[in-house]
Amino acid sequence: MKSLNRREFMKGAAGAAAAFAVMPRSKTYGANDKVVMGVMGLGGRGTFLAERFAERPDTEIAYLCDPNTRRFARAREAVEEAQNKRPKLTQDFREILDDRNVDVLINATPDHWHGLGTIMACQAGKDVYVEKPMSHNIFEGRKMVEAARKYKRVVQVGMQSRSAPYVKKAKDYIQSGKMGEIYLVRVFNMMQHPMQKPSPTQPVPEGFNYDLWCGPAPMHPYNPSRRWLNMWDYSCGPIPGDAVHQFDLARYLIDDIPYPQSVAHAGGVICLKDGRDTPDTQMATFEYGPLTLMLESALWTPYMKKTPGNIRDSDRFPNWPFSSTKVEVLGTKGFMYFGRHGGGWEAYDAQGELVHSEYGRQADREHQDNFIDCIRTRKKPTSDVEIGHLSVLPFHMANISYRVGNKRLELDSKTETFTNCDEANTYLKRTYREPWIVPDNV
Repeated sequence: MKSLNRREFMKGAAGAAAAFAVMPRSKTYGANDKVVMGVMGLGGRGTFLAERFAERPDTEIAYLCDPNTRRFARAREAVEEAQNKRPKLTQDFREILDDRNVDVLINATPDHWHGLGTIMACQAGKDVYVEKPMSHNIFEGRKMVEAARKYKRVVQVGMQSRSAPYVKKAKDYIQSGKMGEIYLVRVFNMMQHPMQKPSPTQPVPEGFNYDLWCGPAPMHPYNPSRRWLNMWDYSCGPIPGDAVHQFDLARYLIDDIPYPQSVAHAGGVICLKDGRDTPDTQMATFEYGPLTLMLESALWTPYMKKTPGNIRDSDRFPNWPFSSTKVEVLGTKGFMYFGRHGGGWEAYDAQGELVHSEYGRQADREHQDNFIDCIRTRKKPTSDVEIGHLSVLPFHMANISYRVGNKRLELDSKTETFTNCDEANTYLKRTYREPWIVPDNV
């Protein structure tokens, strides 16, 4: 199969990449064969993943990609030192897709590139490790699932705590019935974010392909003080982007509950009135049949803290009342505090007595192990694309509720549309900027 040149790519983003996929790419790995990877997005998380995979004996980082060349040096140095081999550097991720020697795209971009970048990689025959939150909107999430299934790709979402042994022990404890029937779960995401500092727009710096960075999103005038996390065009918000970790775990603990029937949202931009679009306060109630799942989140609470690193990987527990990322599970016979990314869990009986506990550890390595194993075996990974979709979809519902005036919304799970608000359905997908369009048929 011939490679696509740059001109052919620009005929249409997802449509051009689909030319790769005449048939699903199937590769047999020998015991000593390395899985070859390219990394798209070299921010903090992308650089971390590049270095971690470069350290493995069974993987190789062949490409580092970011529209901003100023991000190359740190990532290149870390990867080269880890694997003793220099990766190629590119601003354009399509060079990774064009290289048939590359097996995997690691997608660690901002939210607005998760969907199209992953879909194009699947069409090009690449497996994908995509960071959370998996999708920018509900439509893109469903198309990511369809692309993974159509092209028979392994897509692992970066919700790594699913791979932690202490998490499975908590699920087994709940499933044992010792806590009785579970009717309420509370997911917290409380922390303190800084205000955006206003500044005028500026020329795009040399070495930054800002047009490519914007991709499917509108290309606003360049302003380095504007945080993409706070803009609907590039993000589903700093709260969903972080809280999806513990929301996903809450779903897992309660036997991977699927779709919520409804959402009721309260909050908005209450405190950090600095020109942001996305809320700094989100209180959302989701109905999953007899189970109520509540999200309590804000970005202006300095006394709520994430679990420190020295506790996450130790035989210690967080300070639960002031833990900003905890999950509380309430049953008819007992109660559980649960921490993400390590932190462990503690279970109490009906009298409030501690009856069981497990220390936690972070699970980045285990999550990566699972991904590589699934690439070789073609099994579904721990955080499969469908799981990622069902864990971020409730946040999209909450955001849409906010954007239509905090109305209570009811969801038809078969069509992934709202049944009681036509205006809400206008937010299921975004308007795309040519040529970066996610098509209905991936």
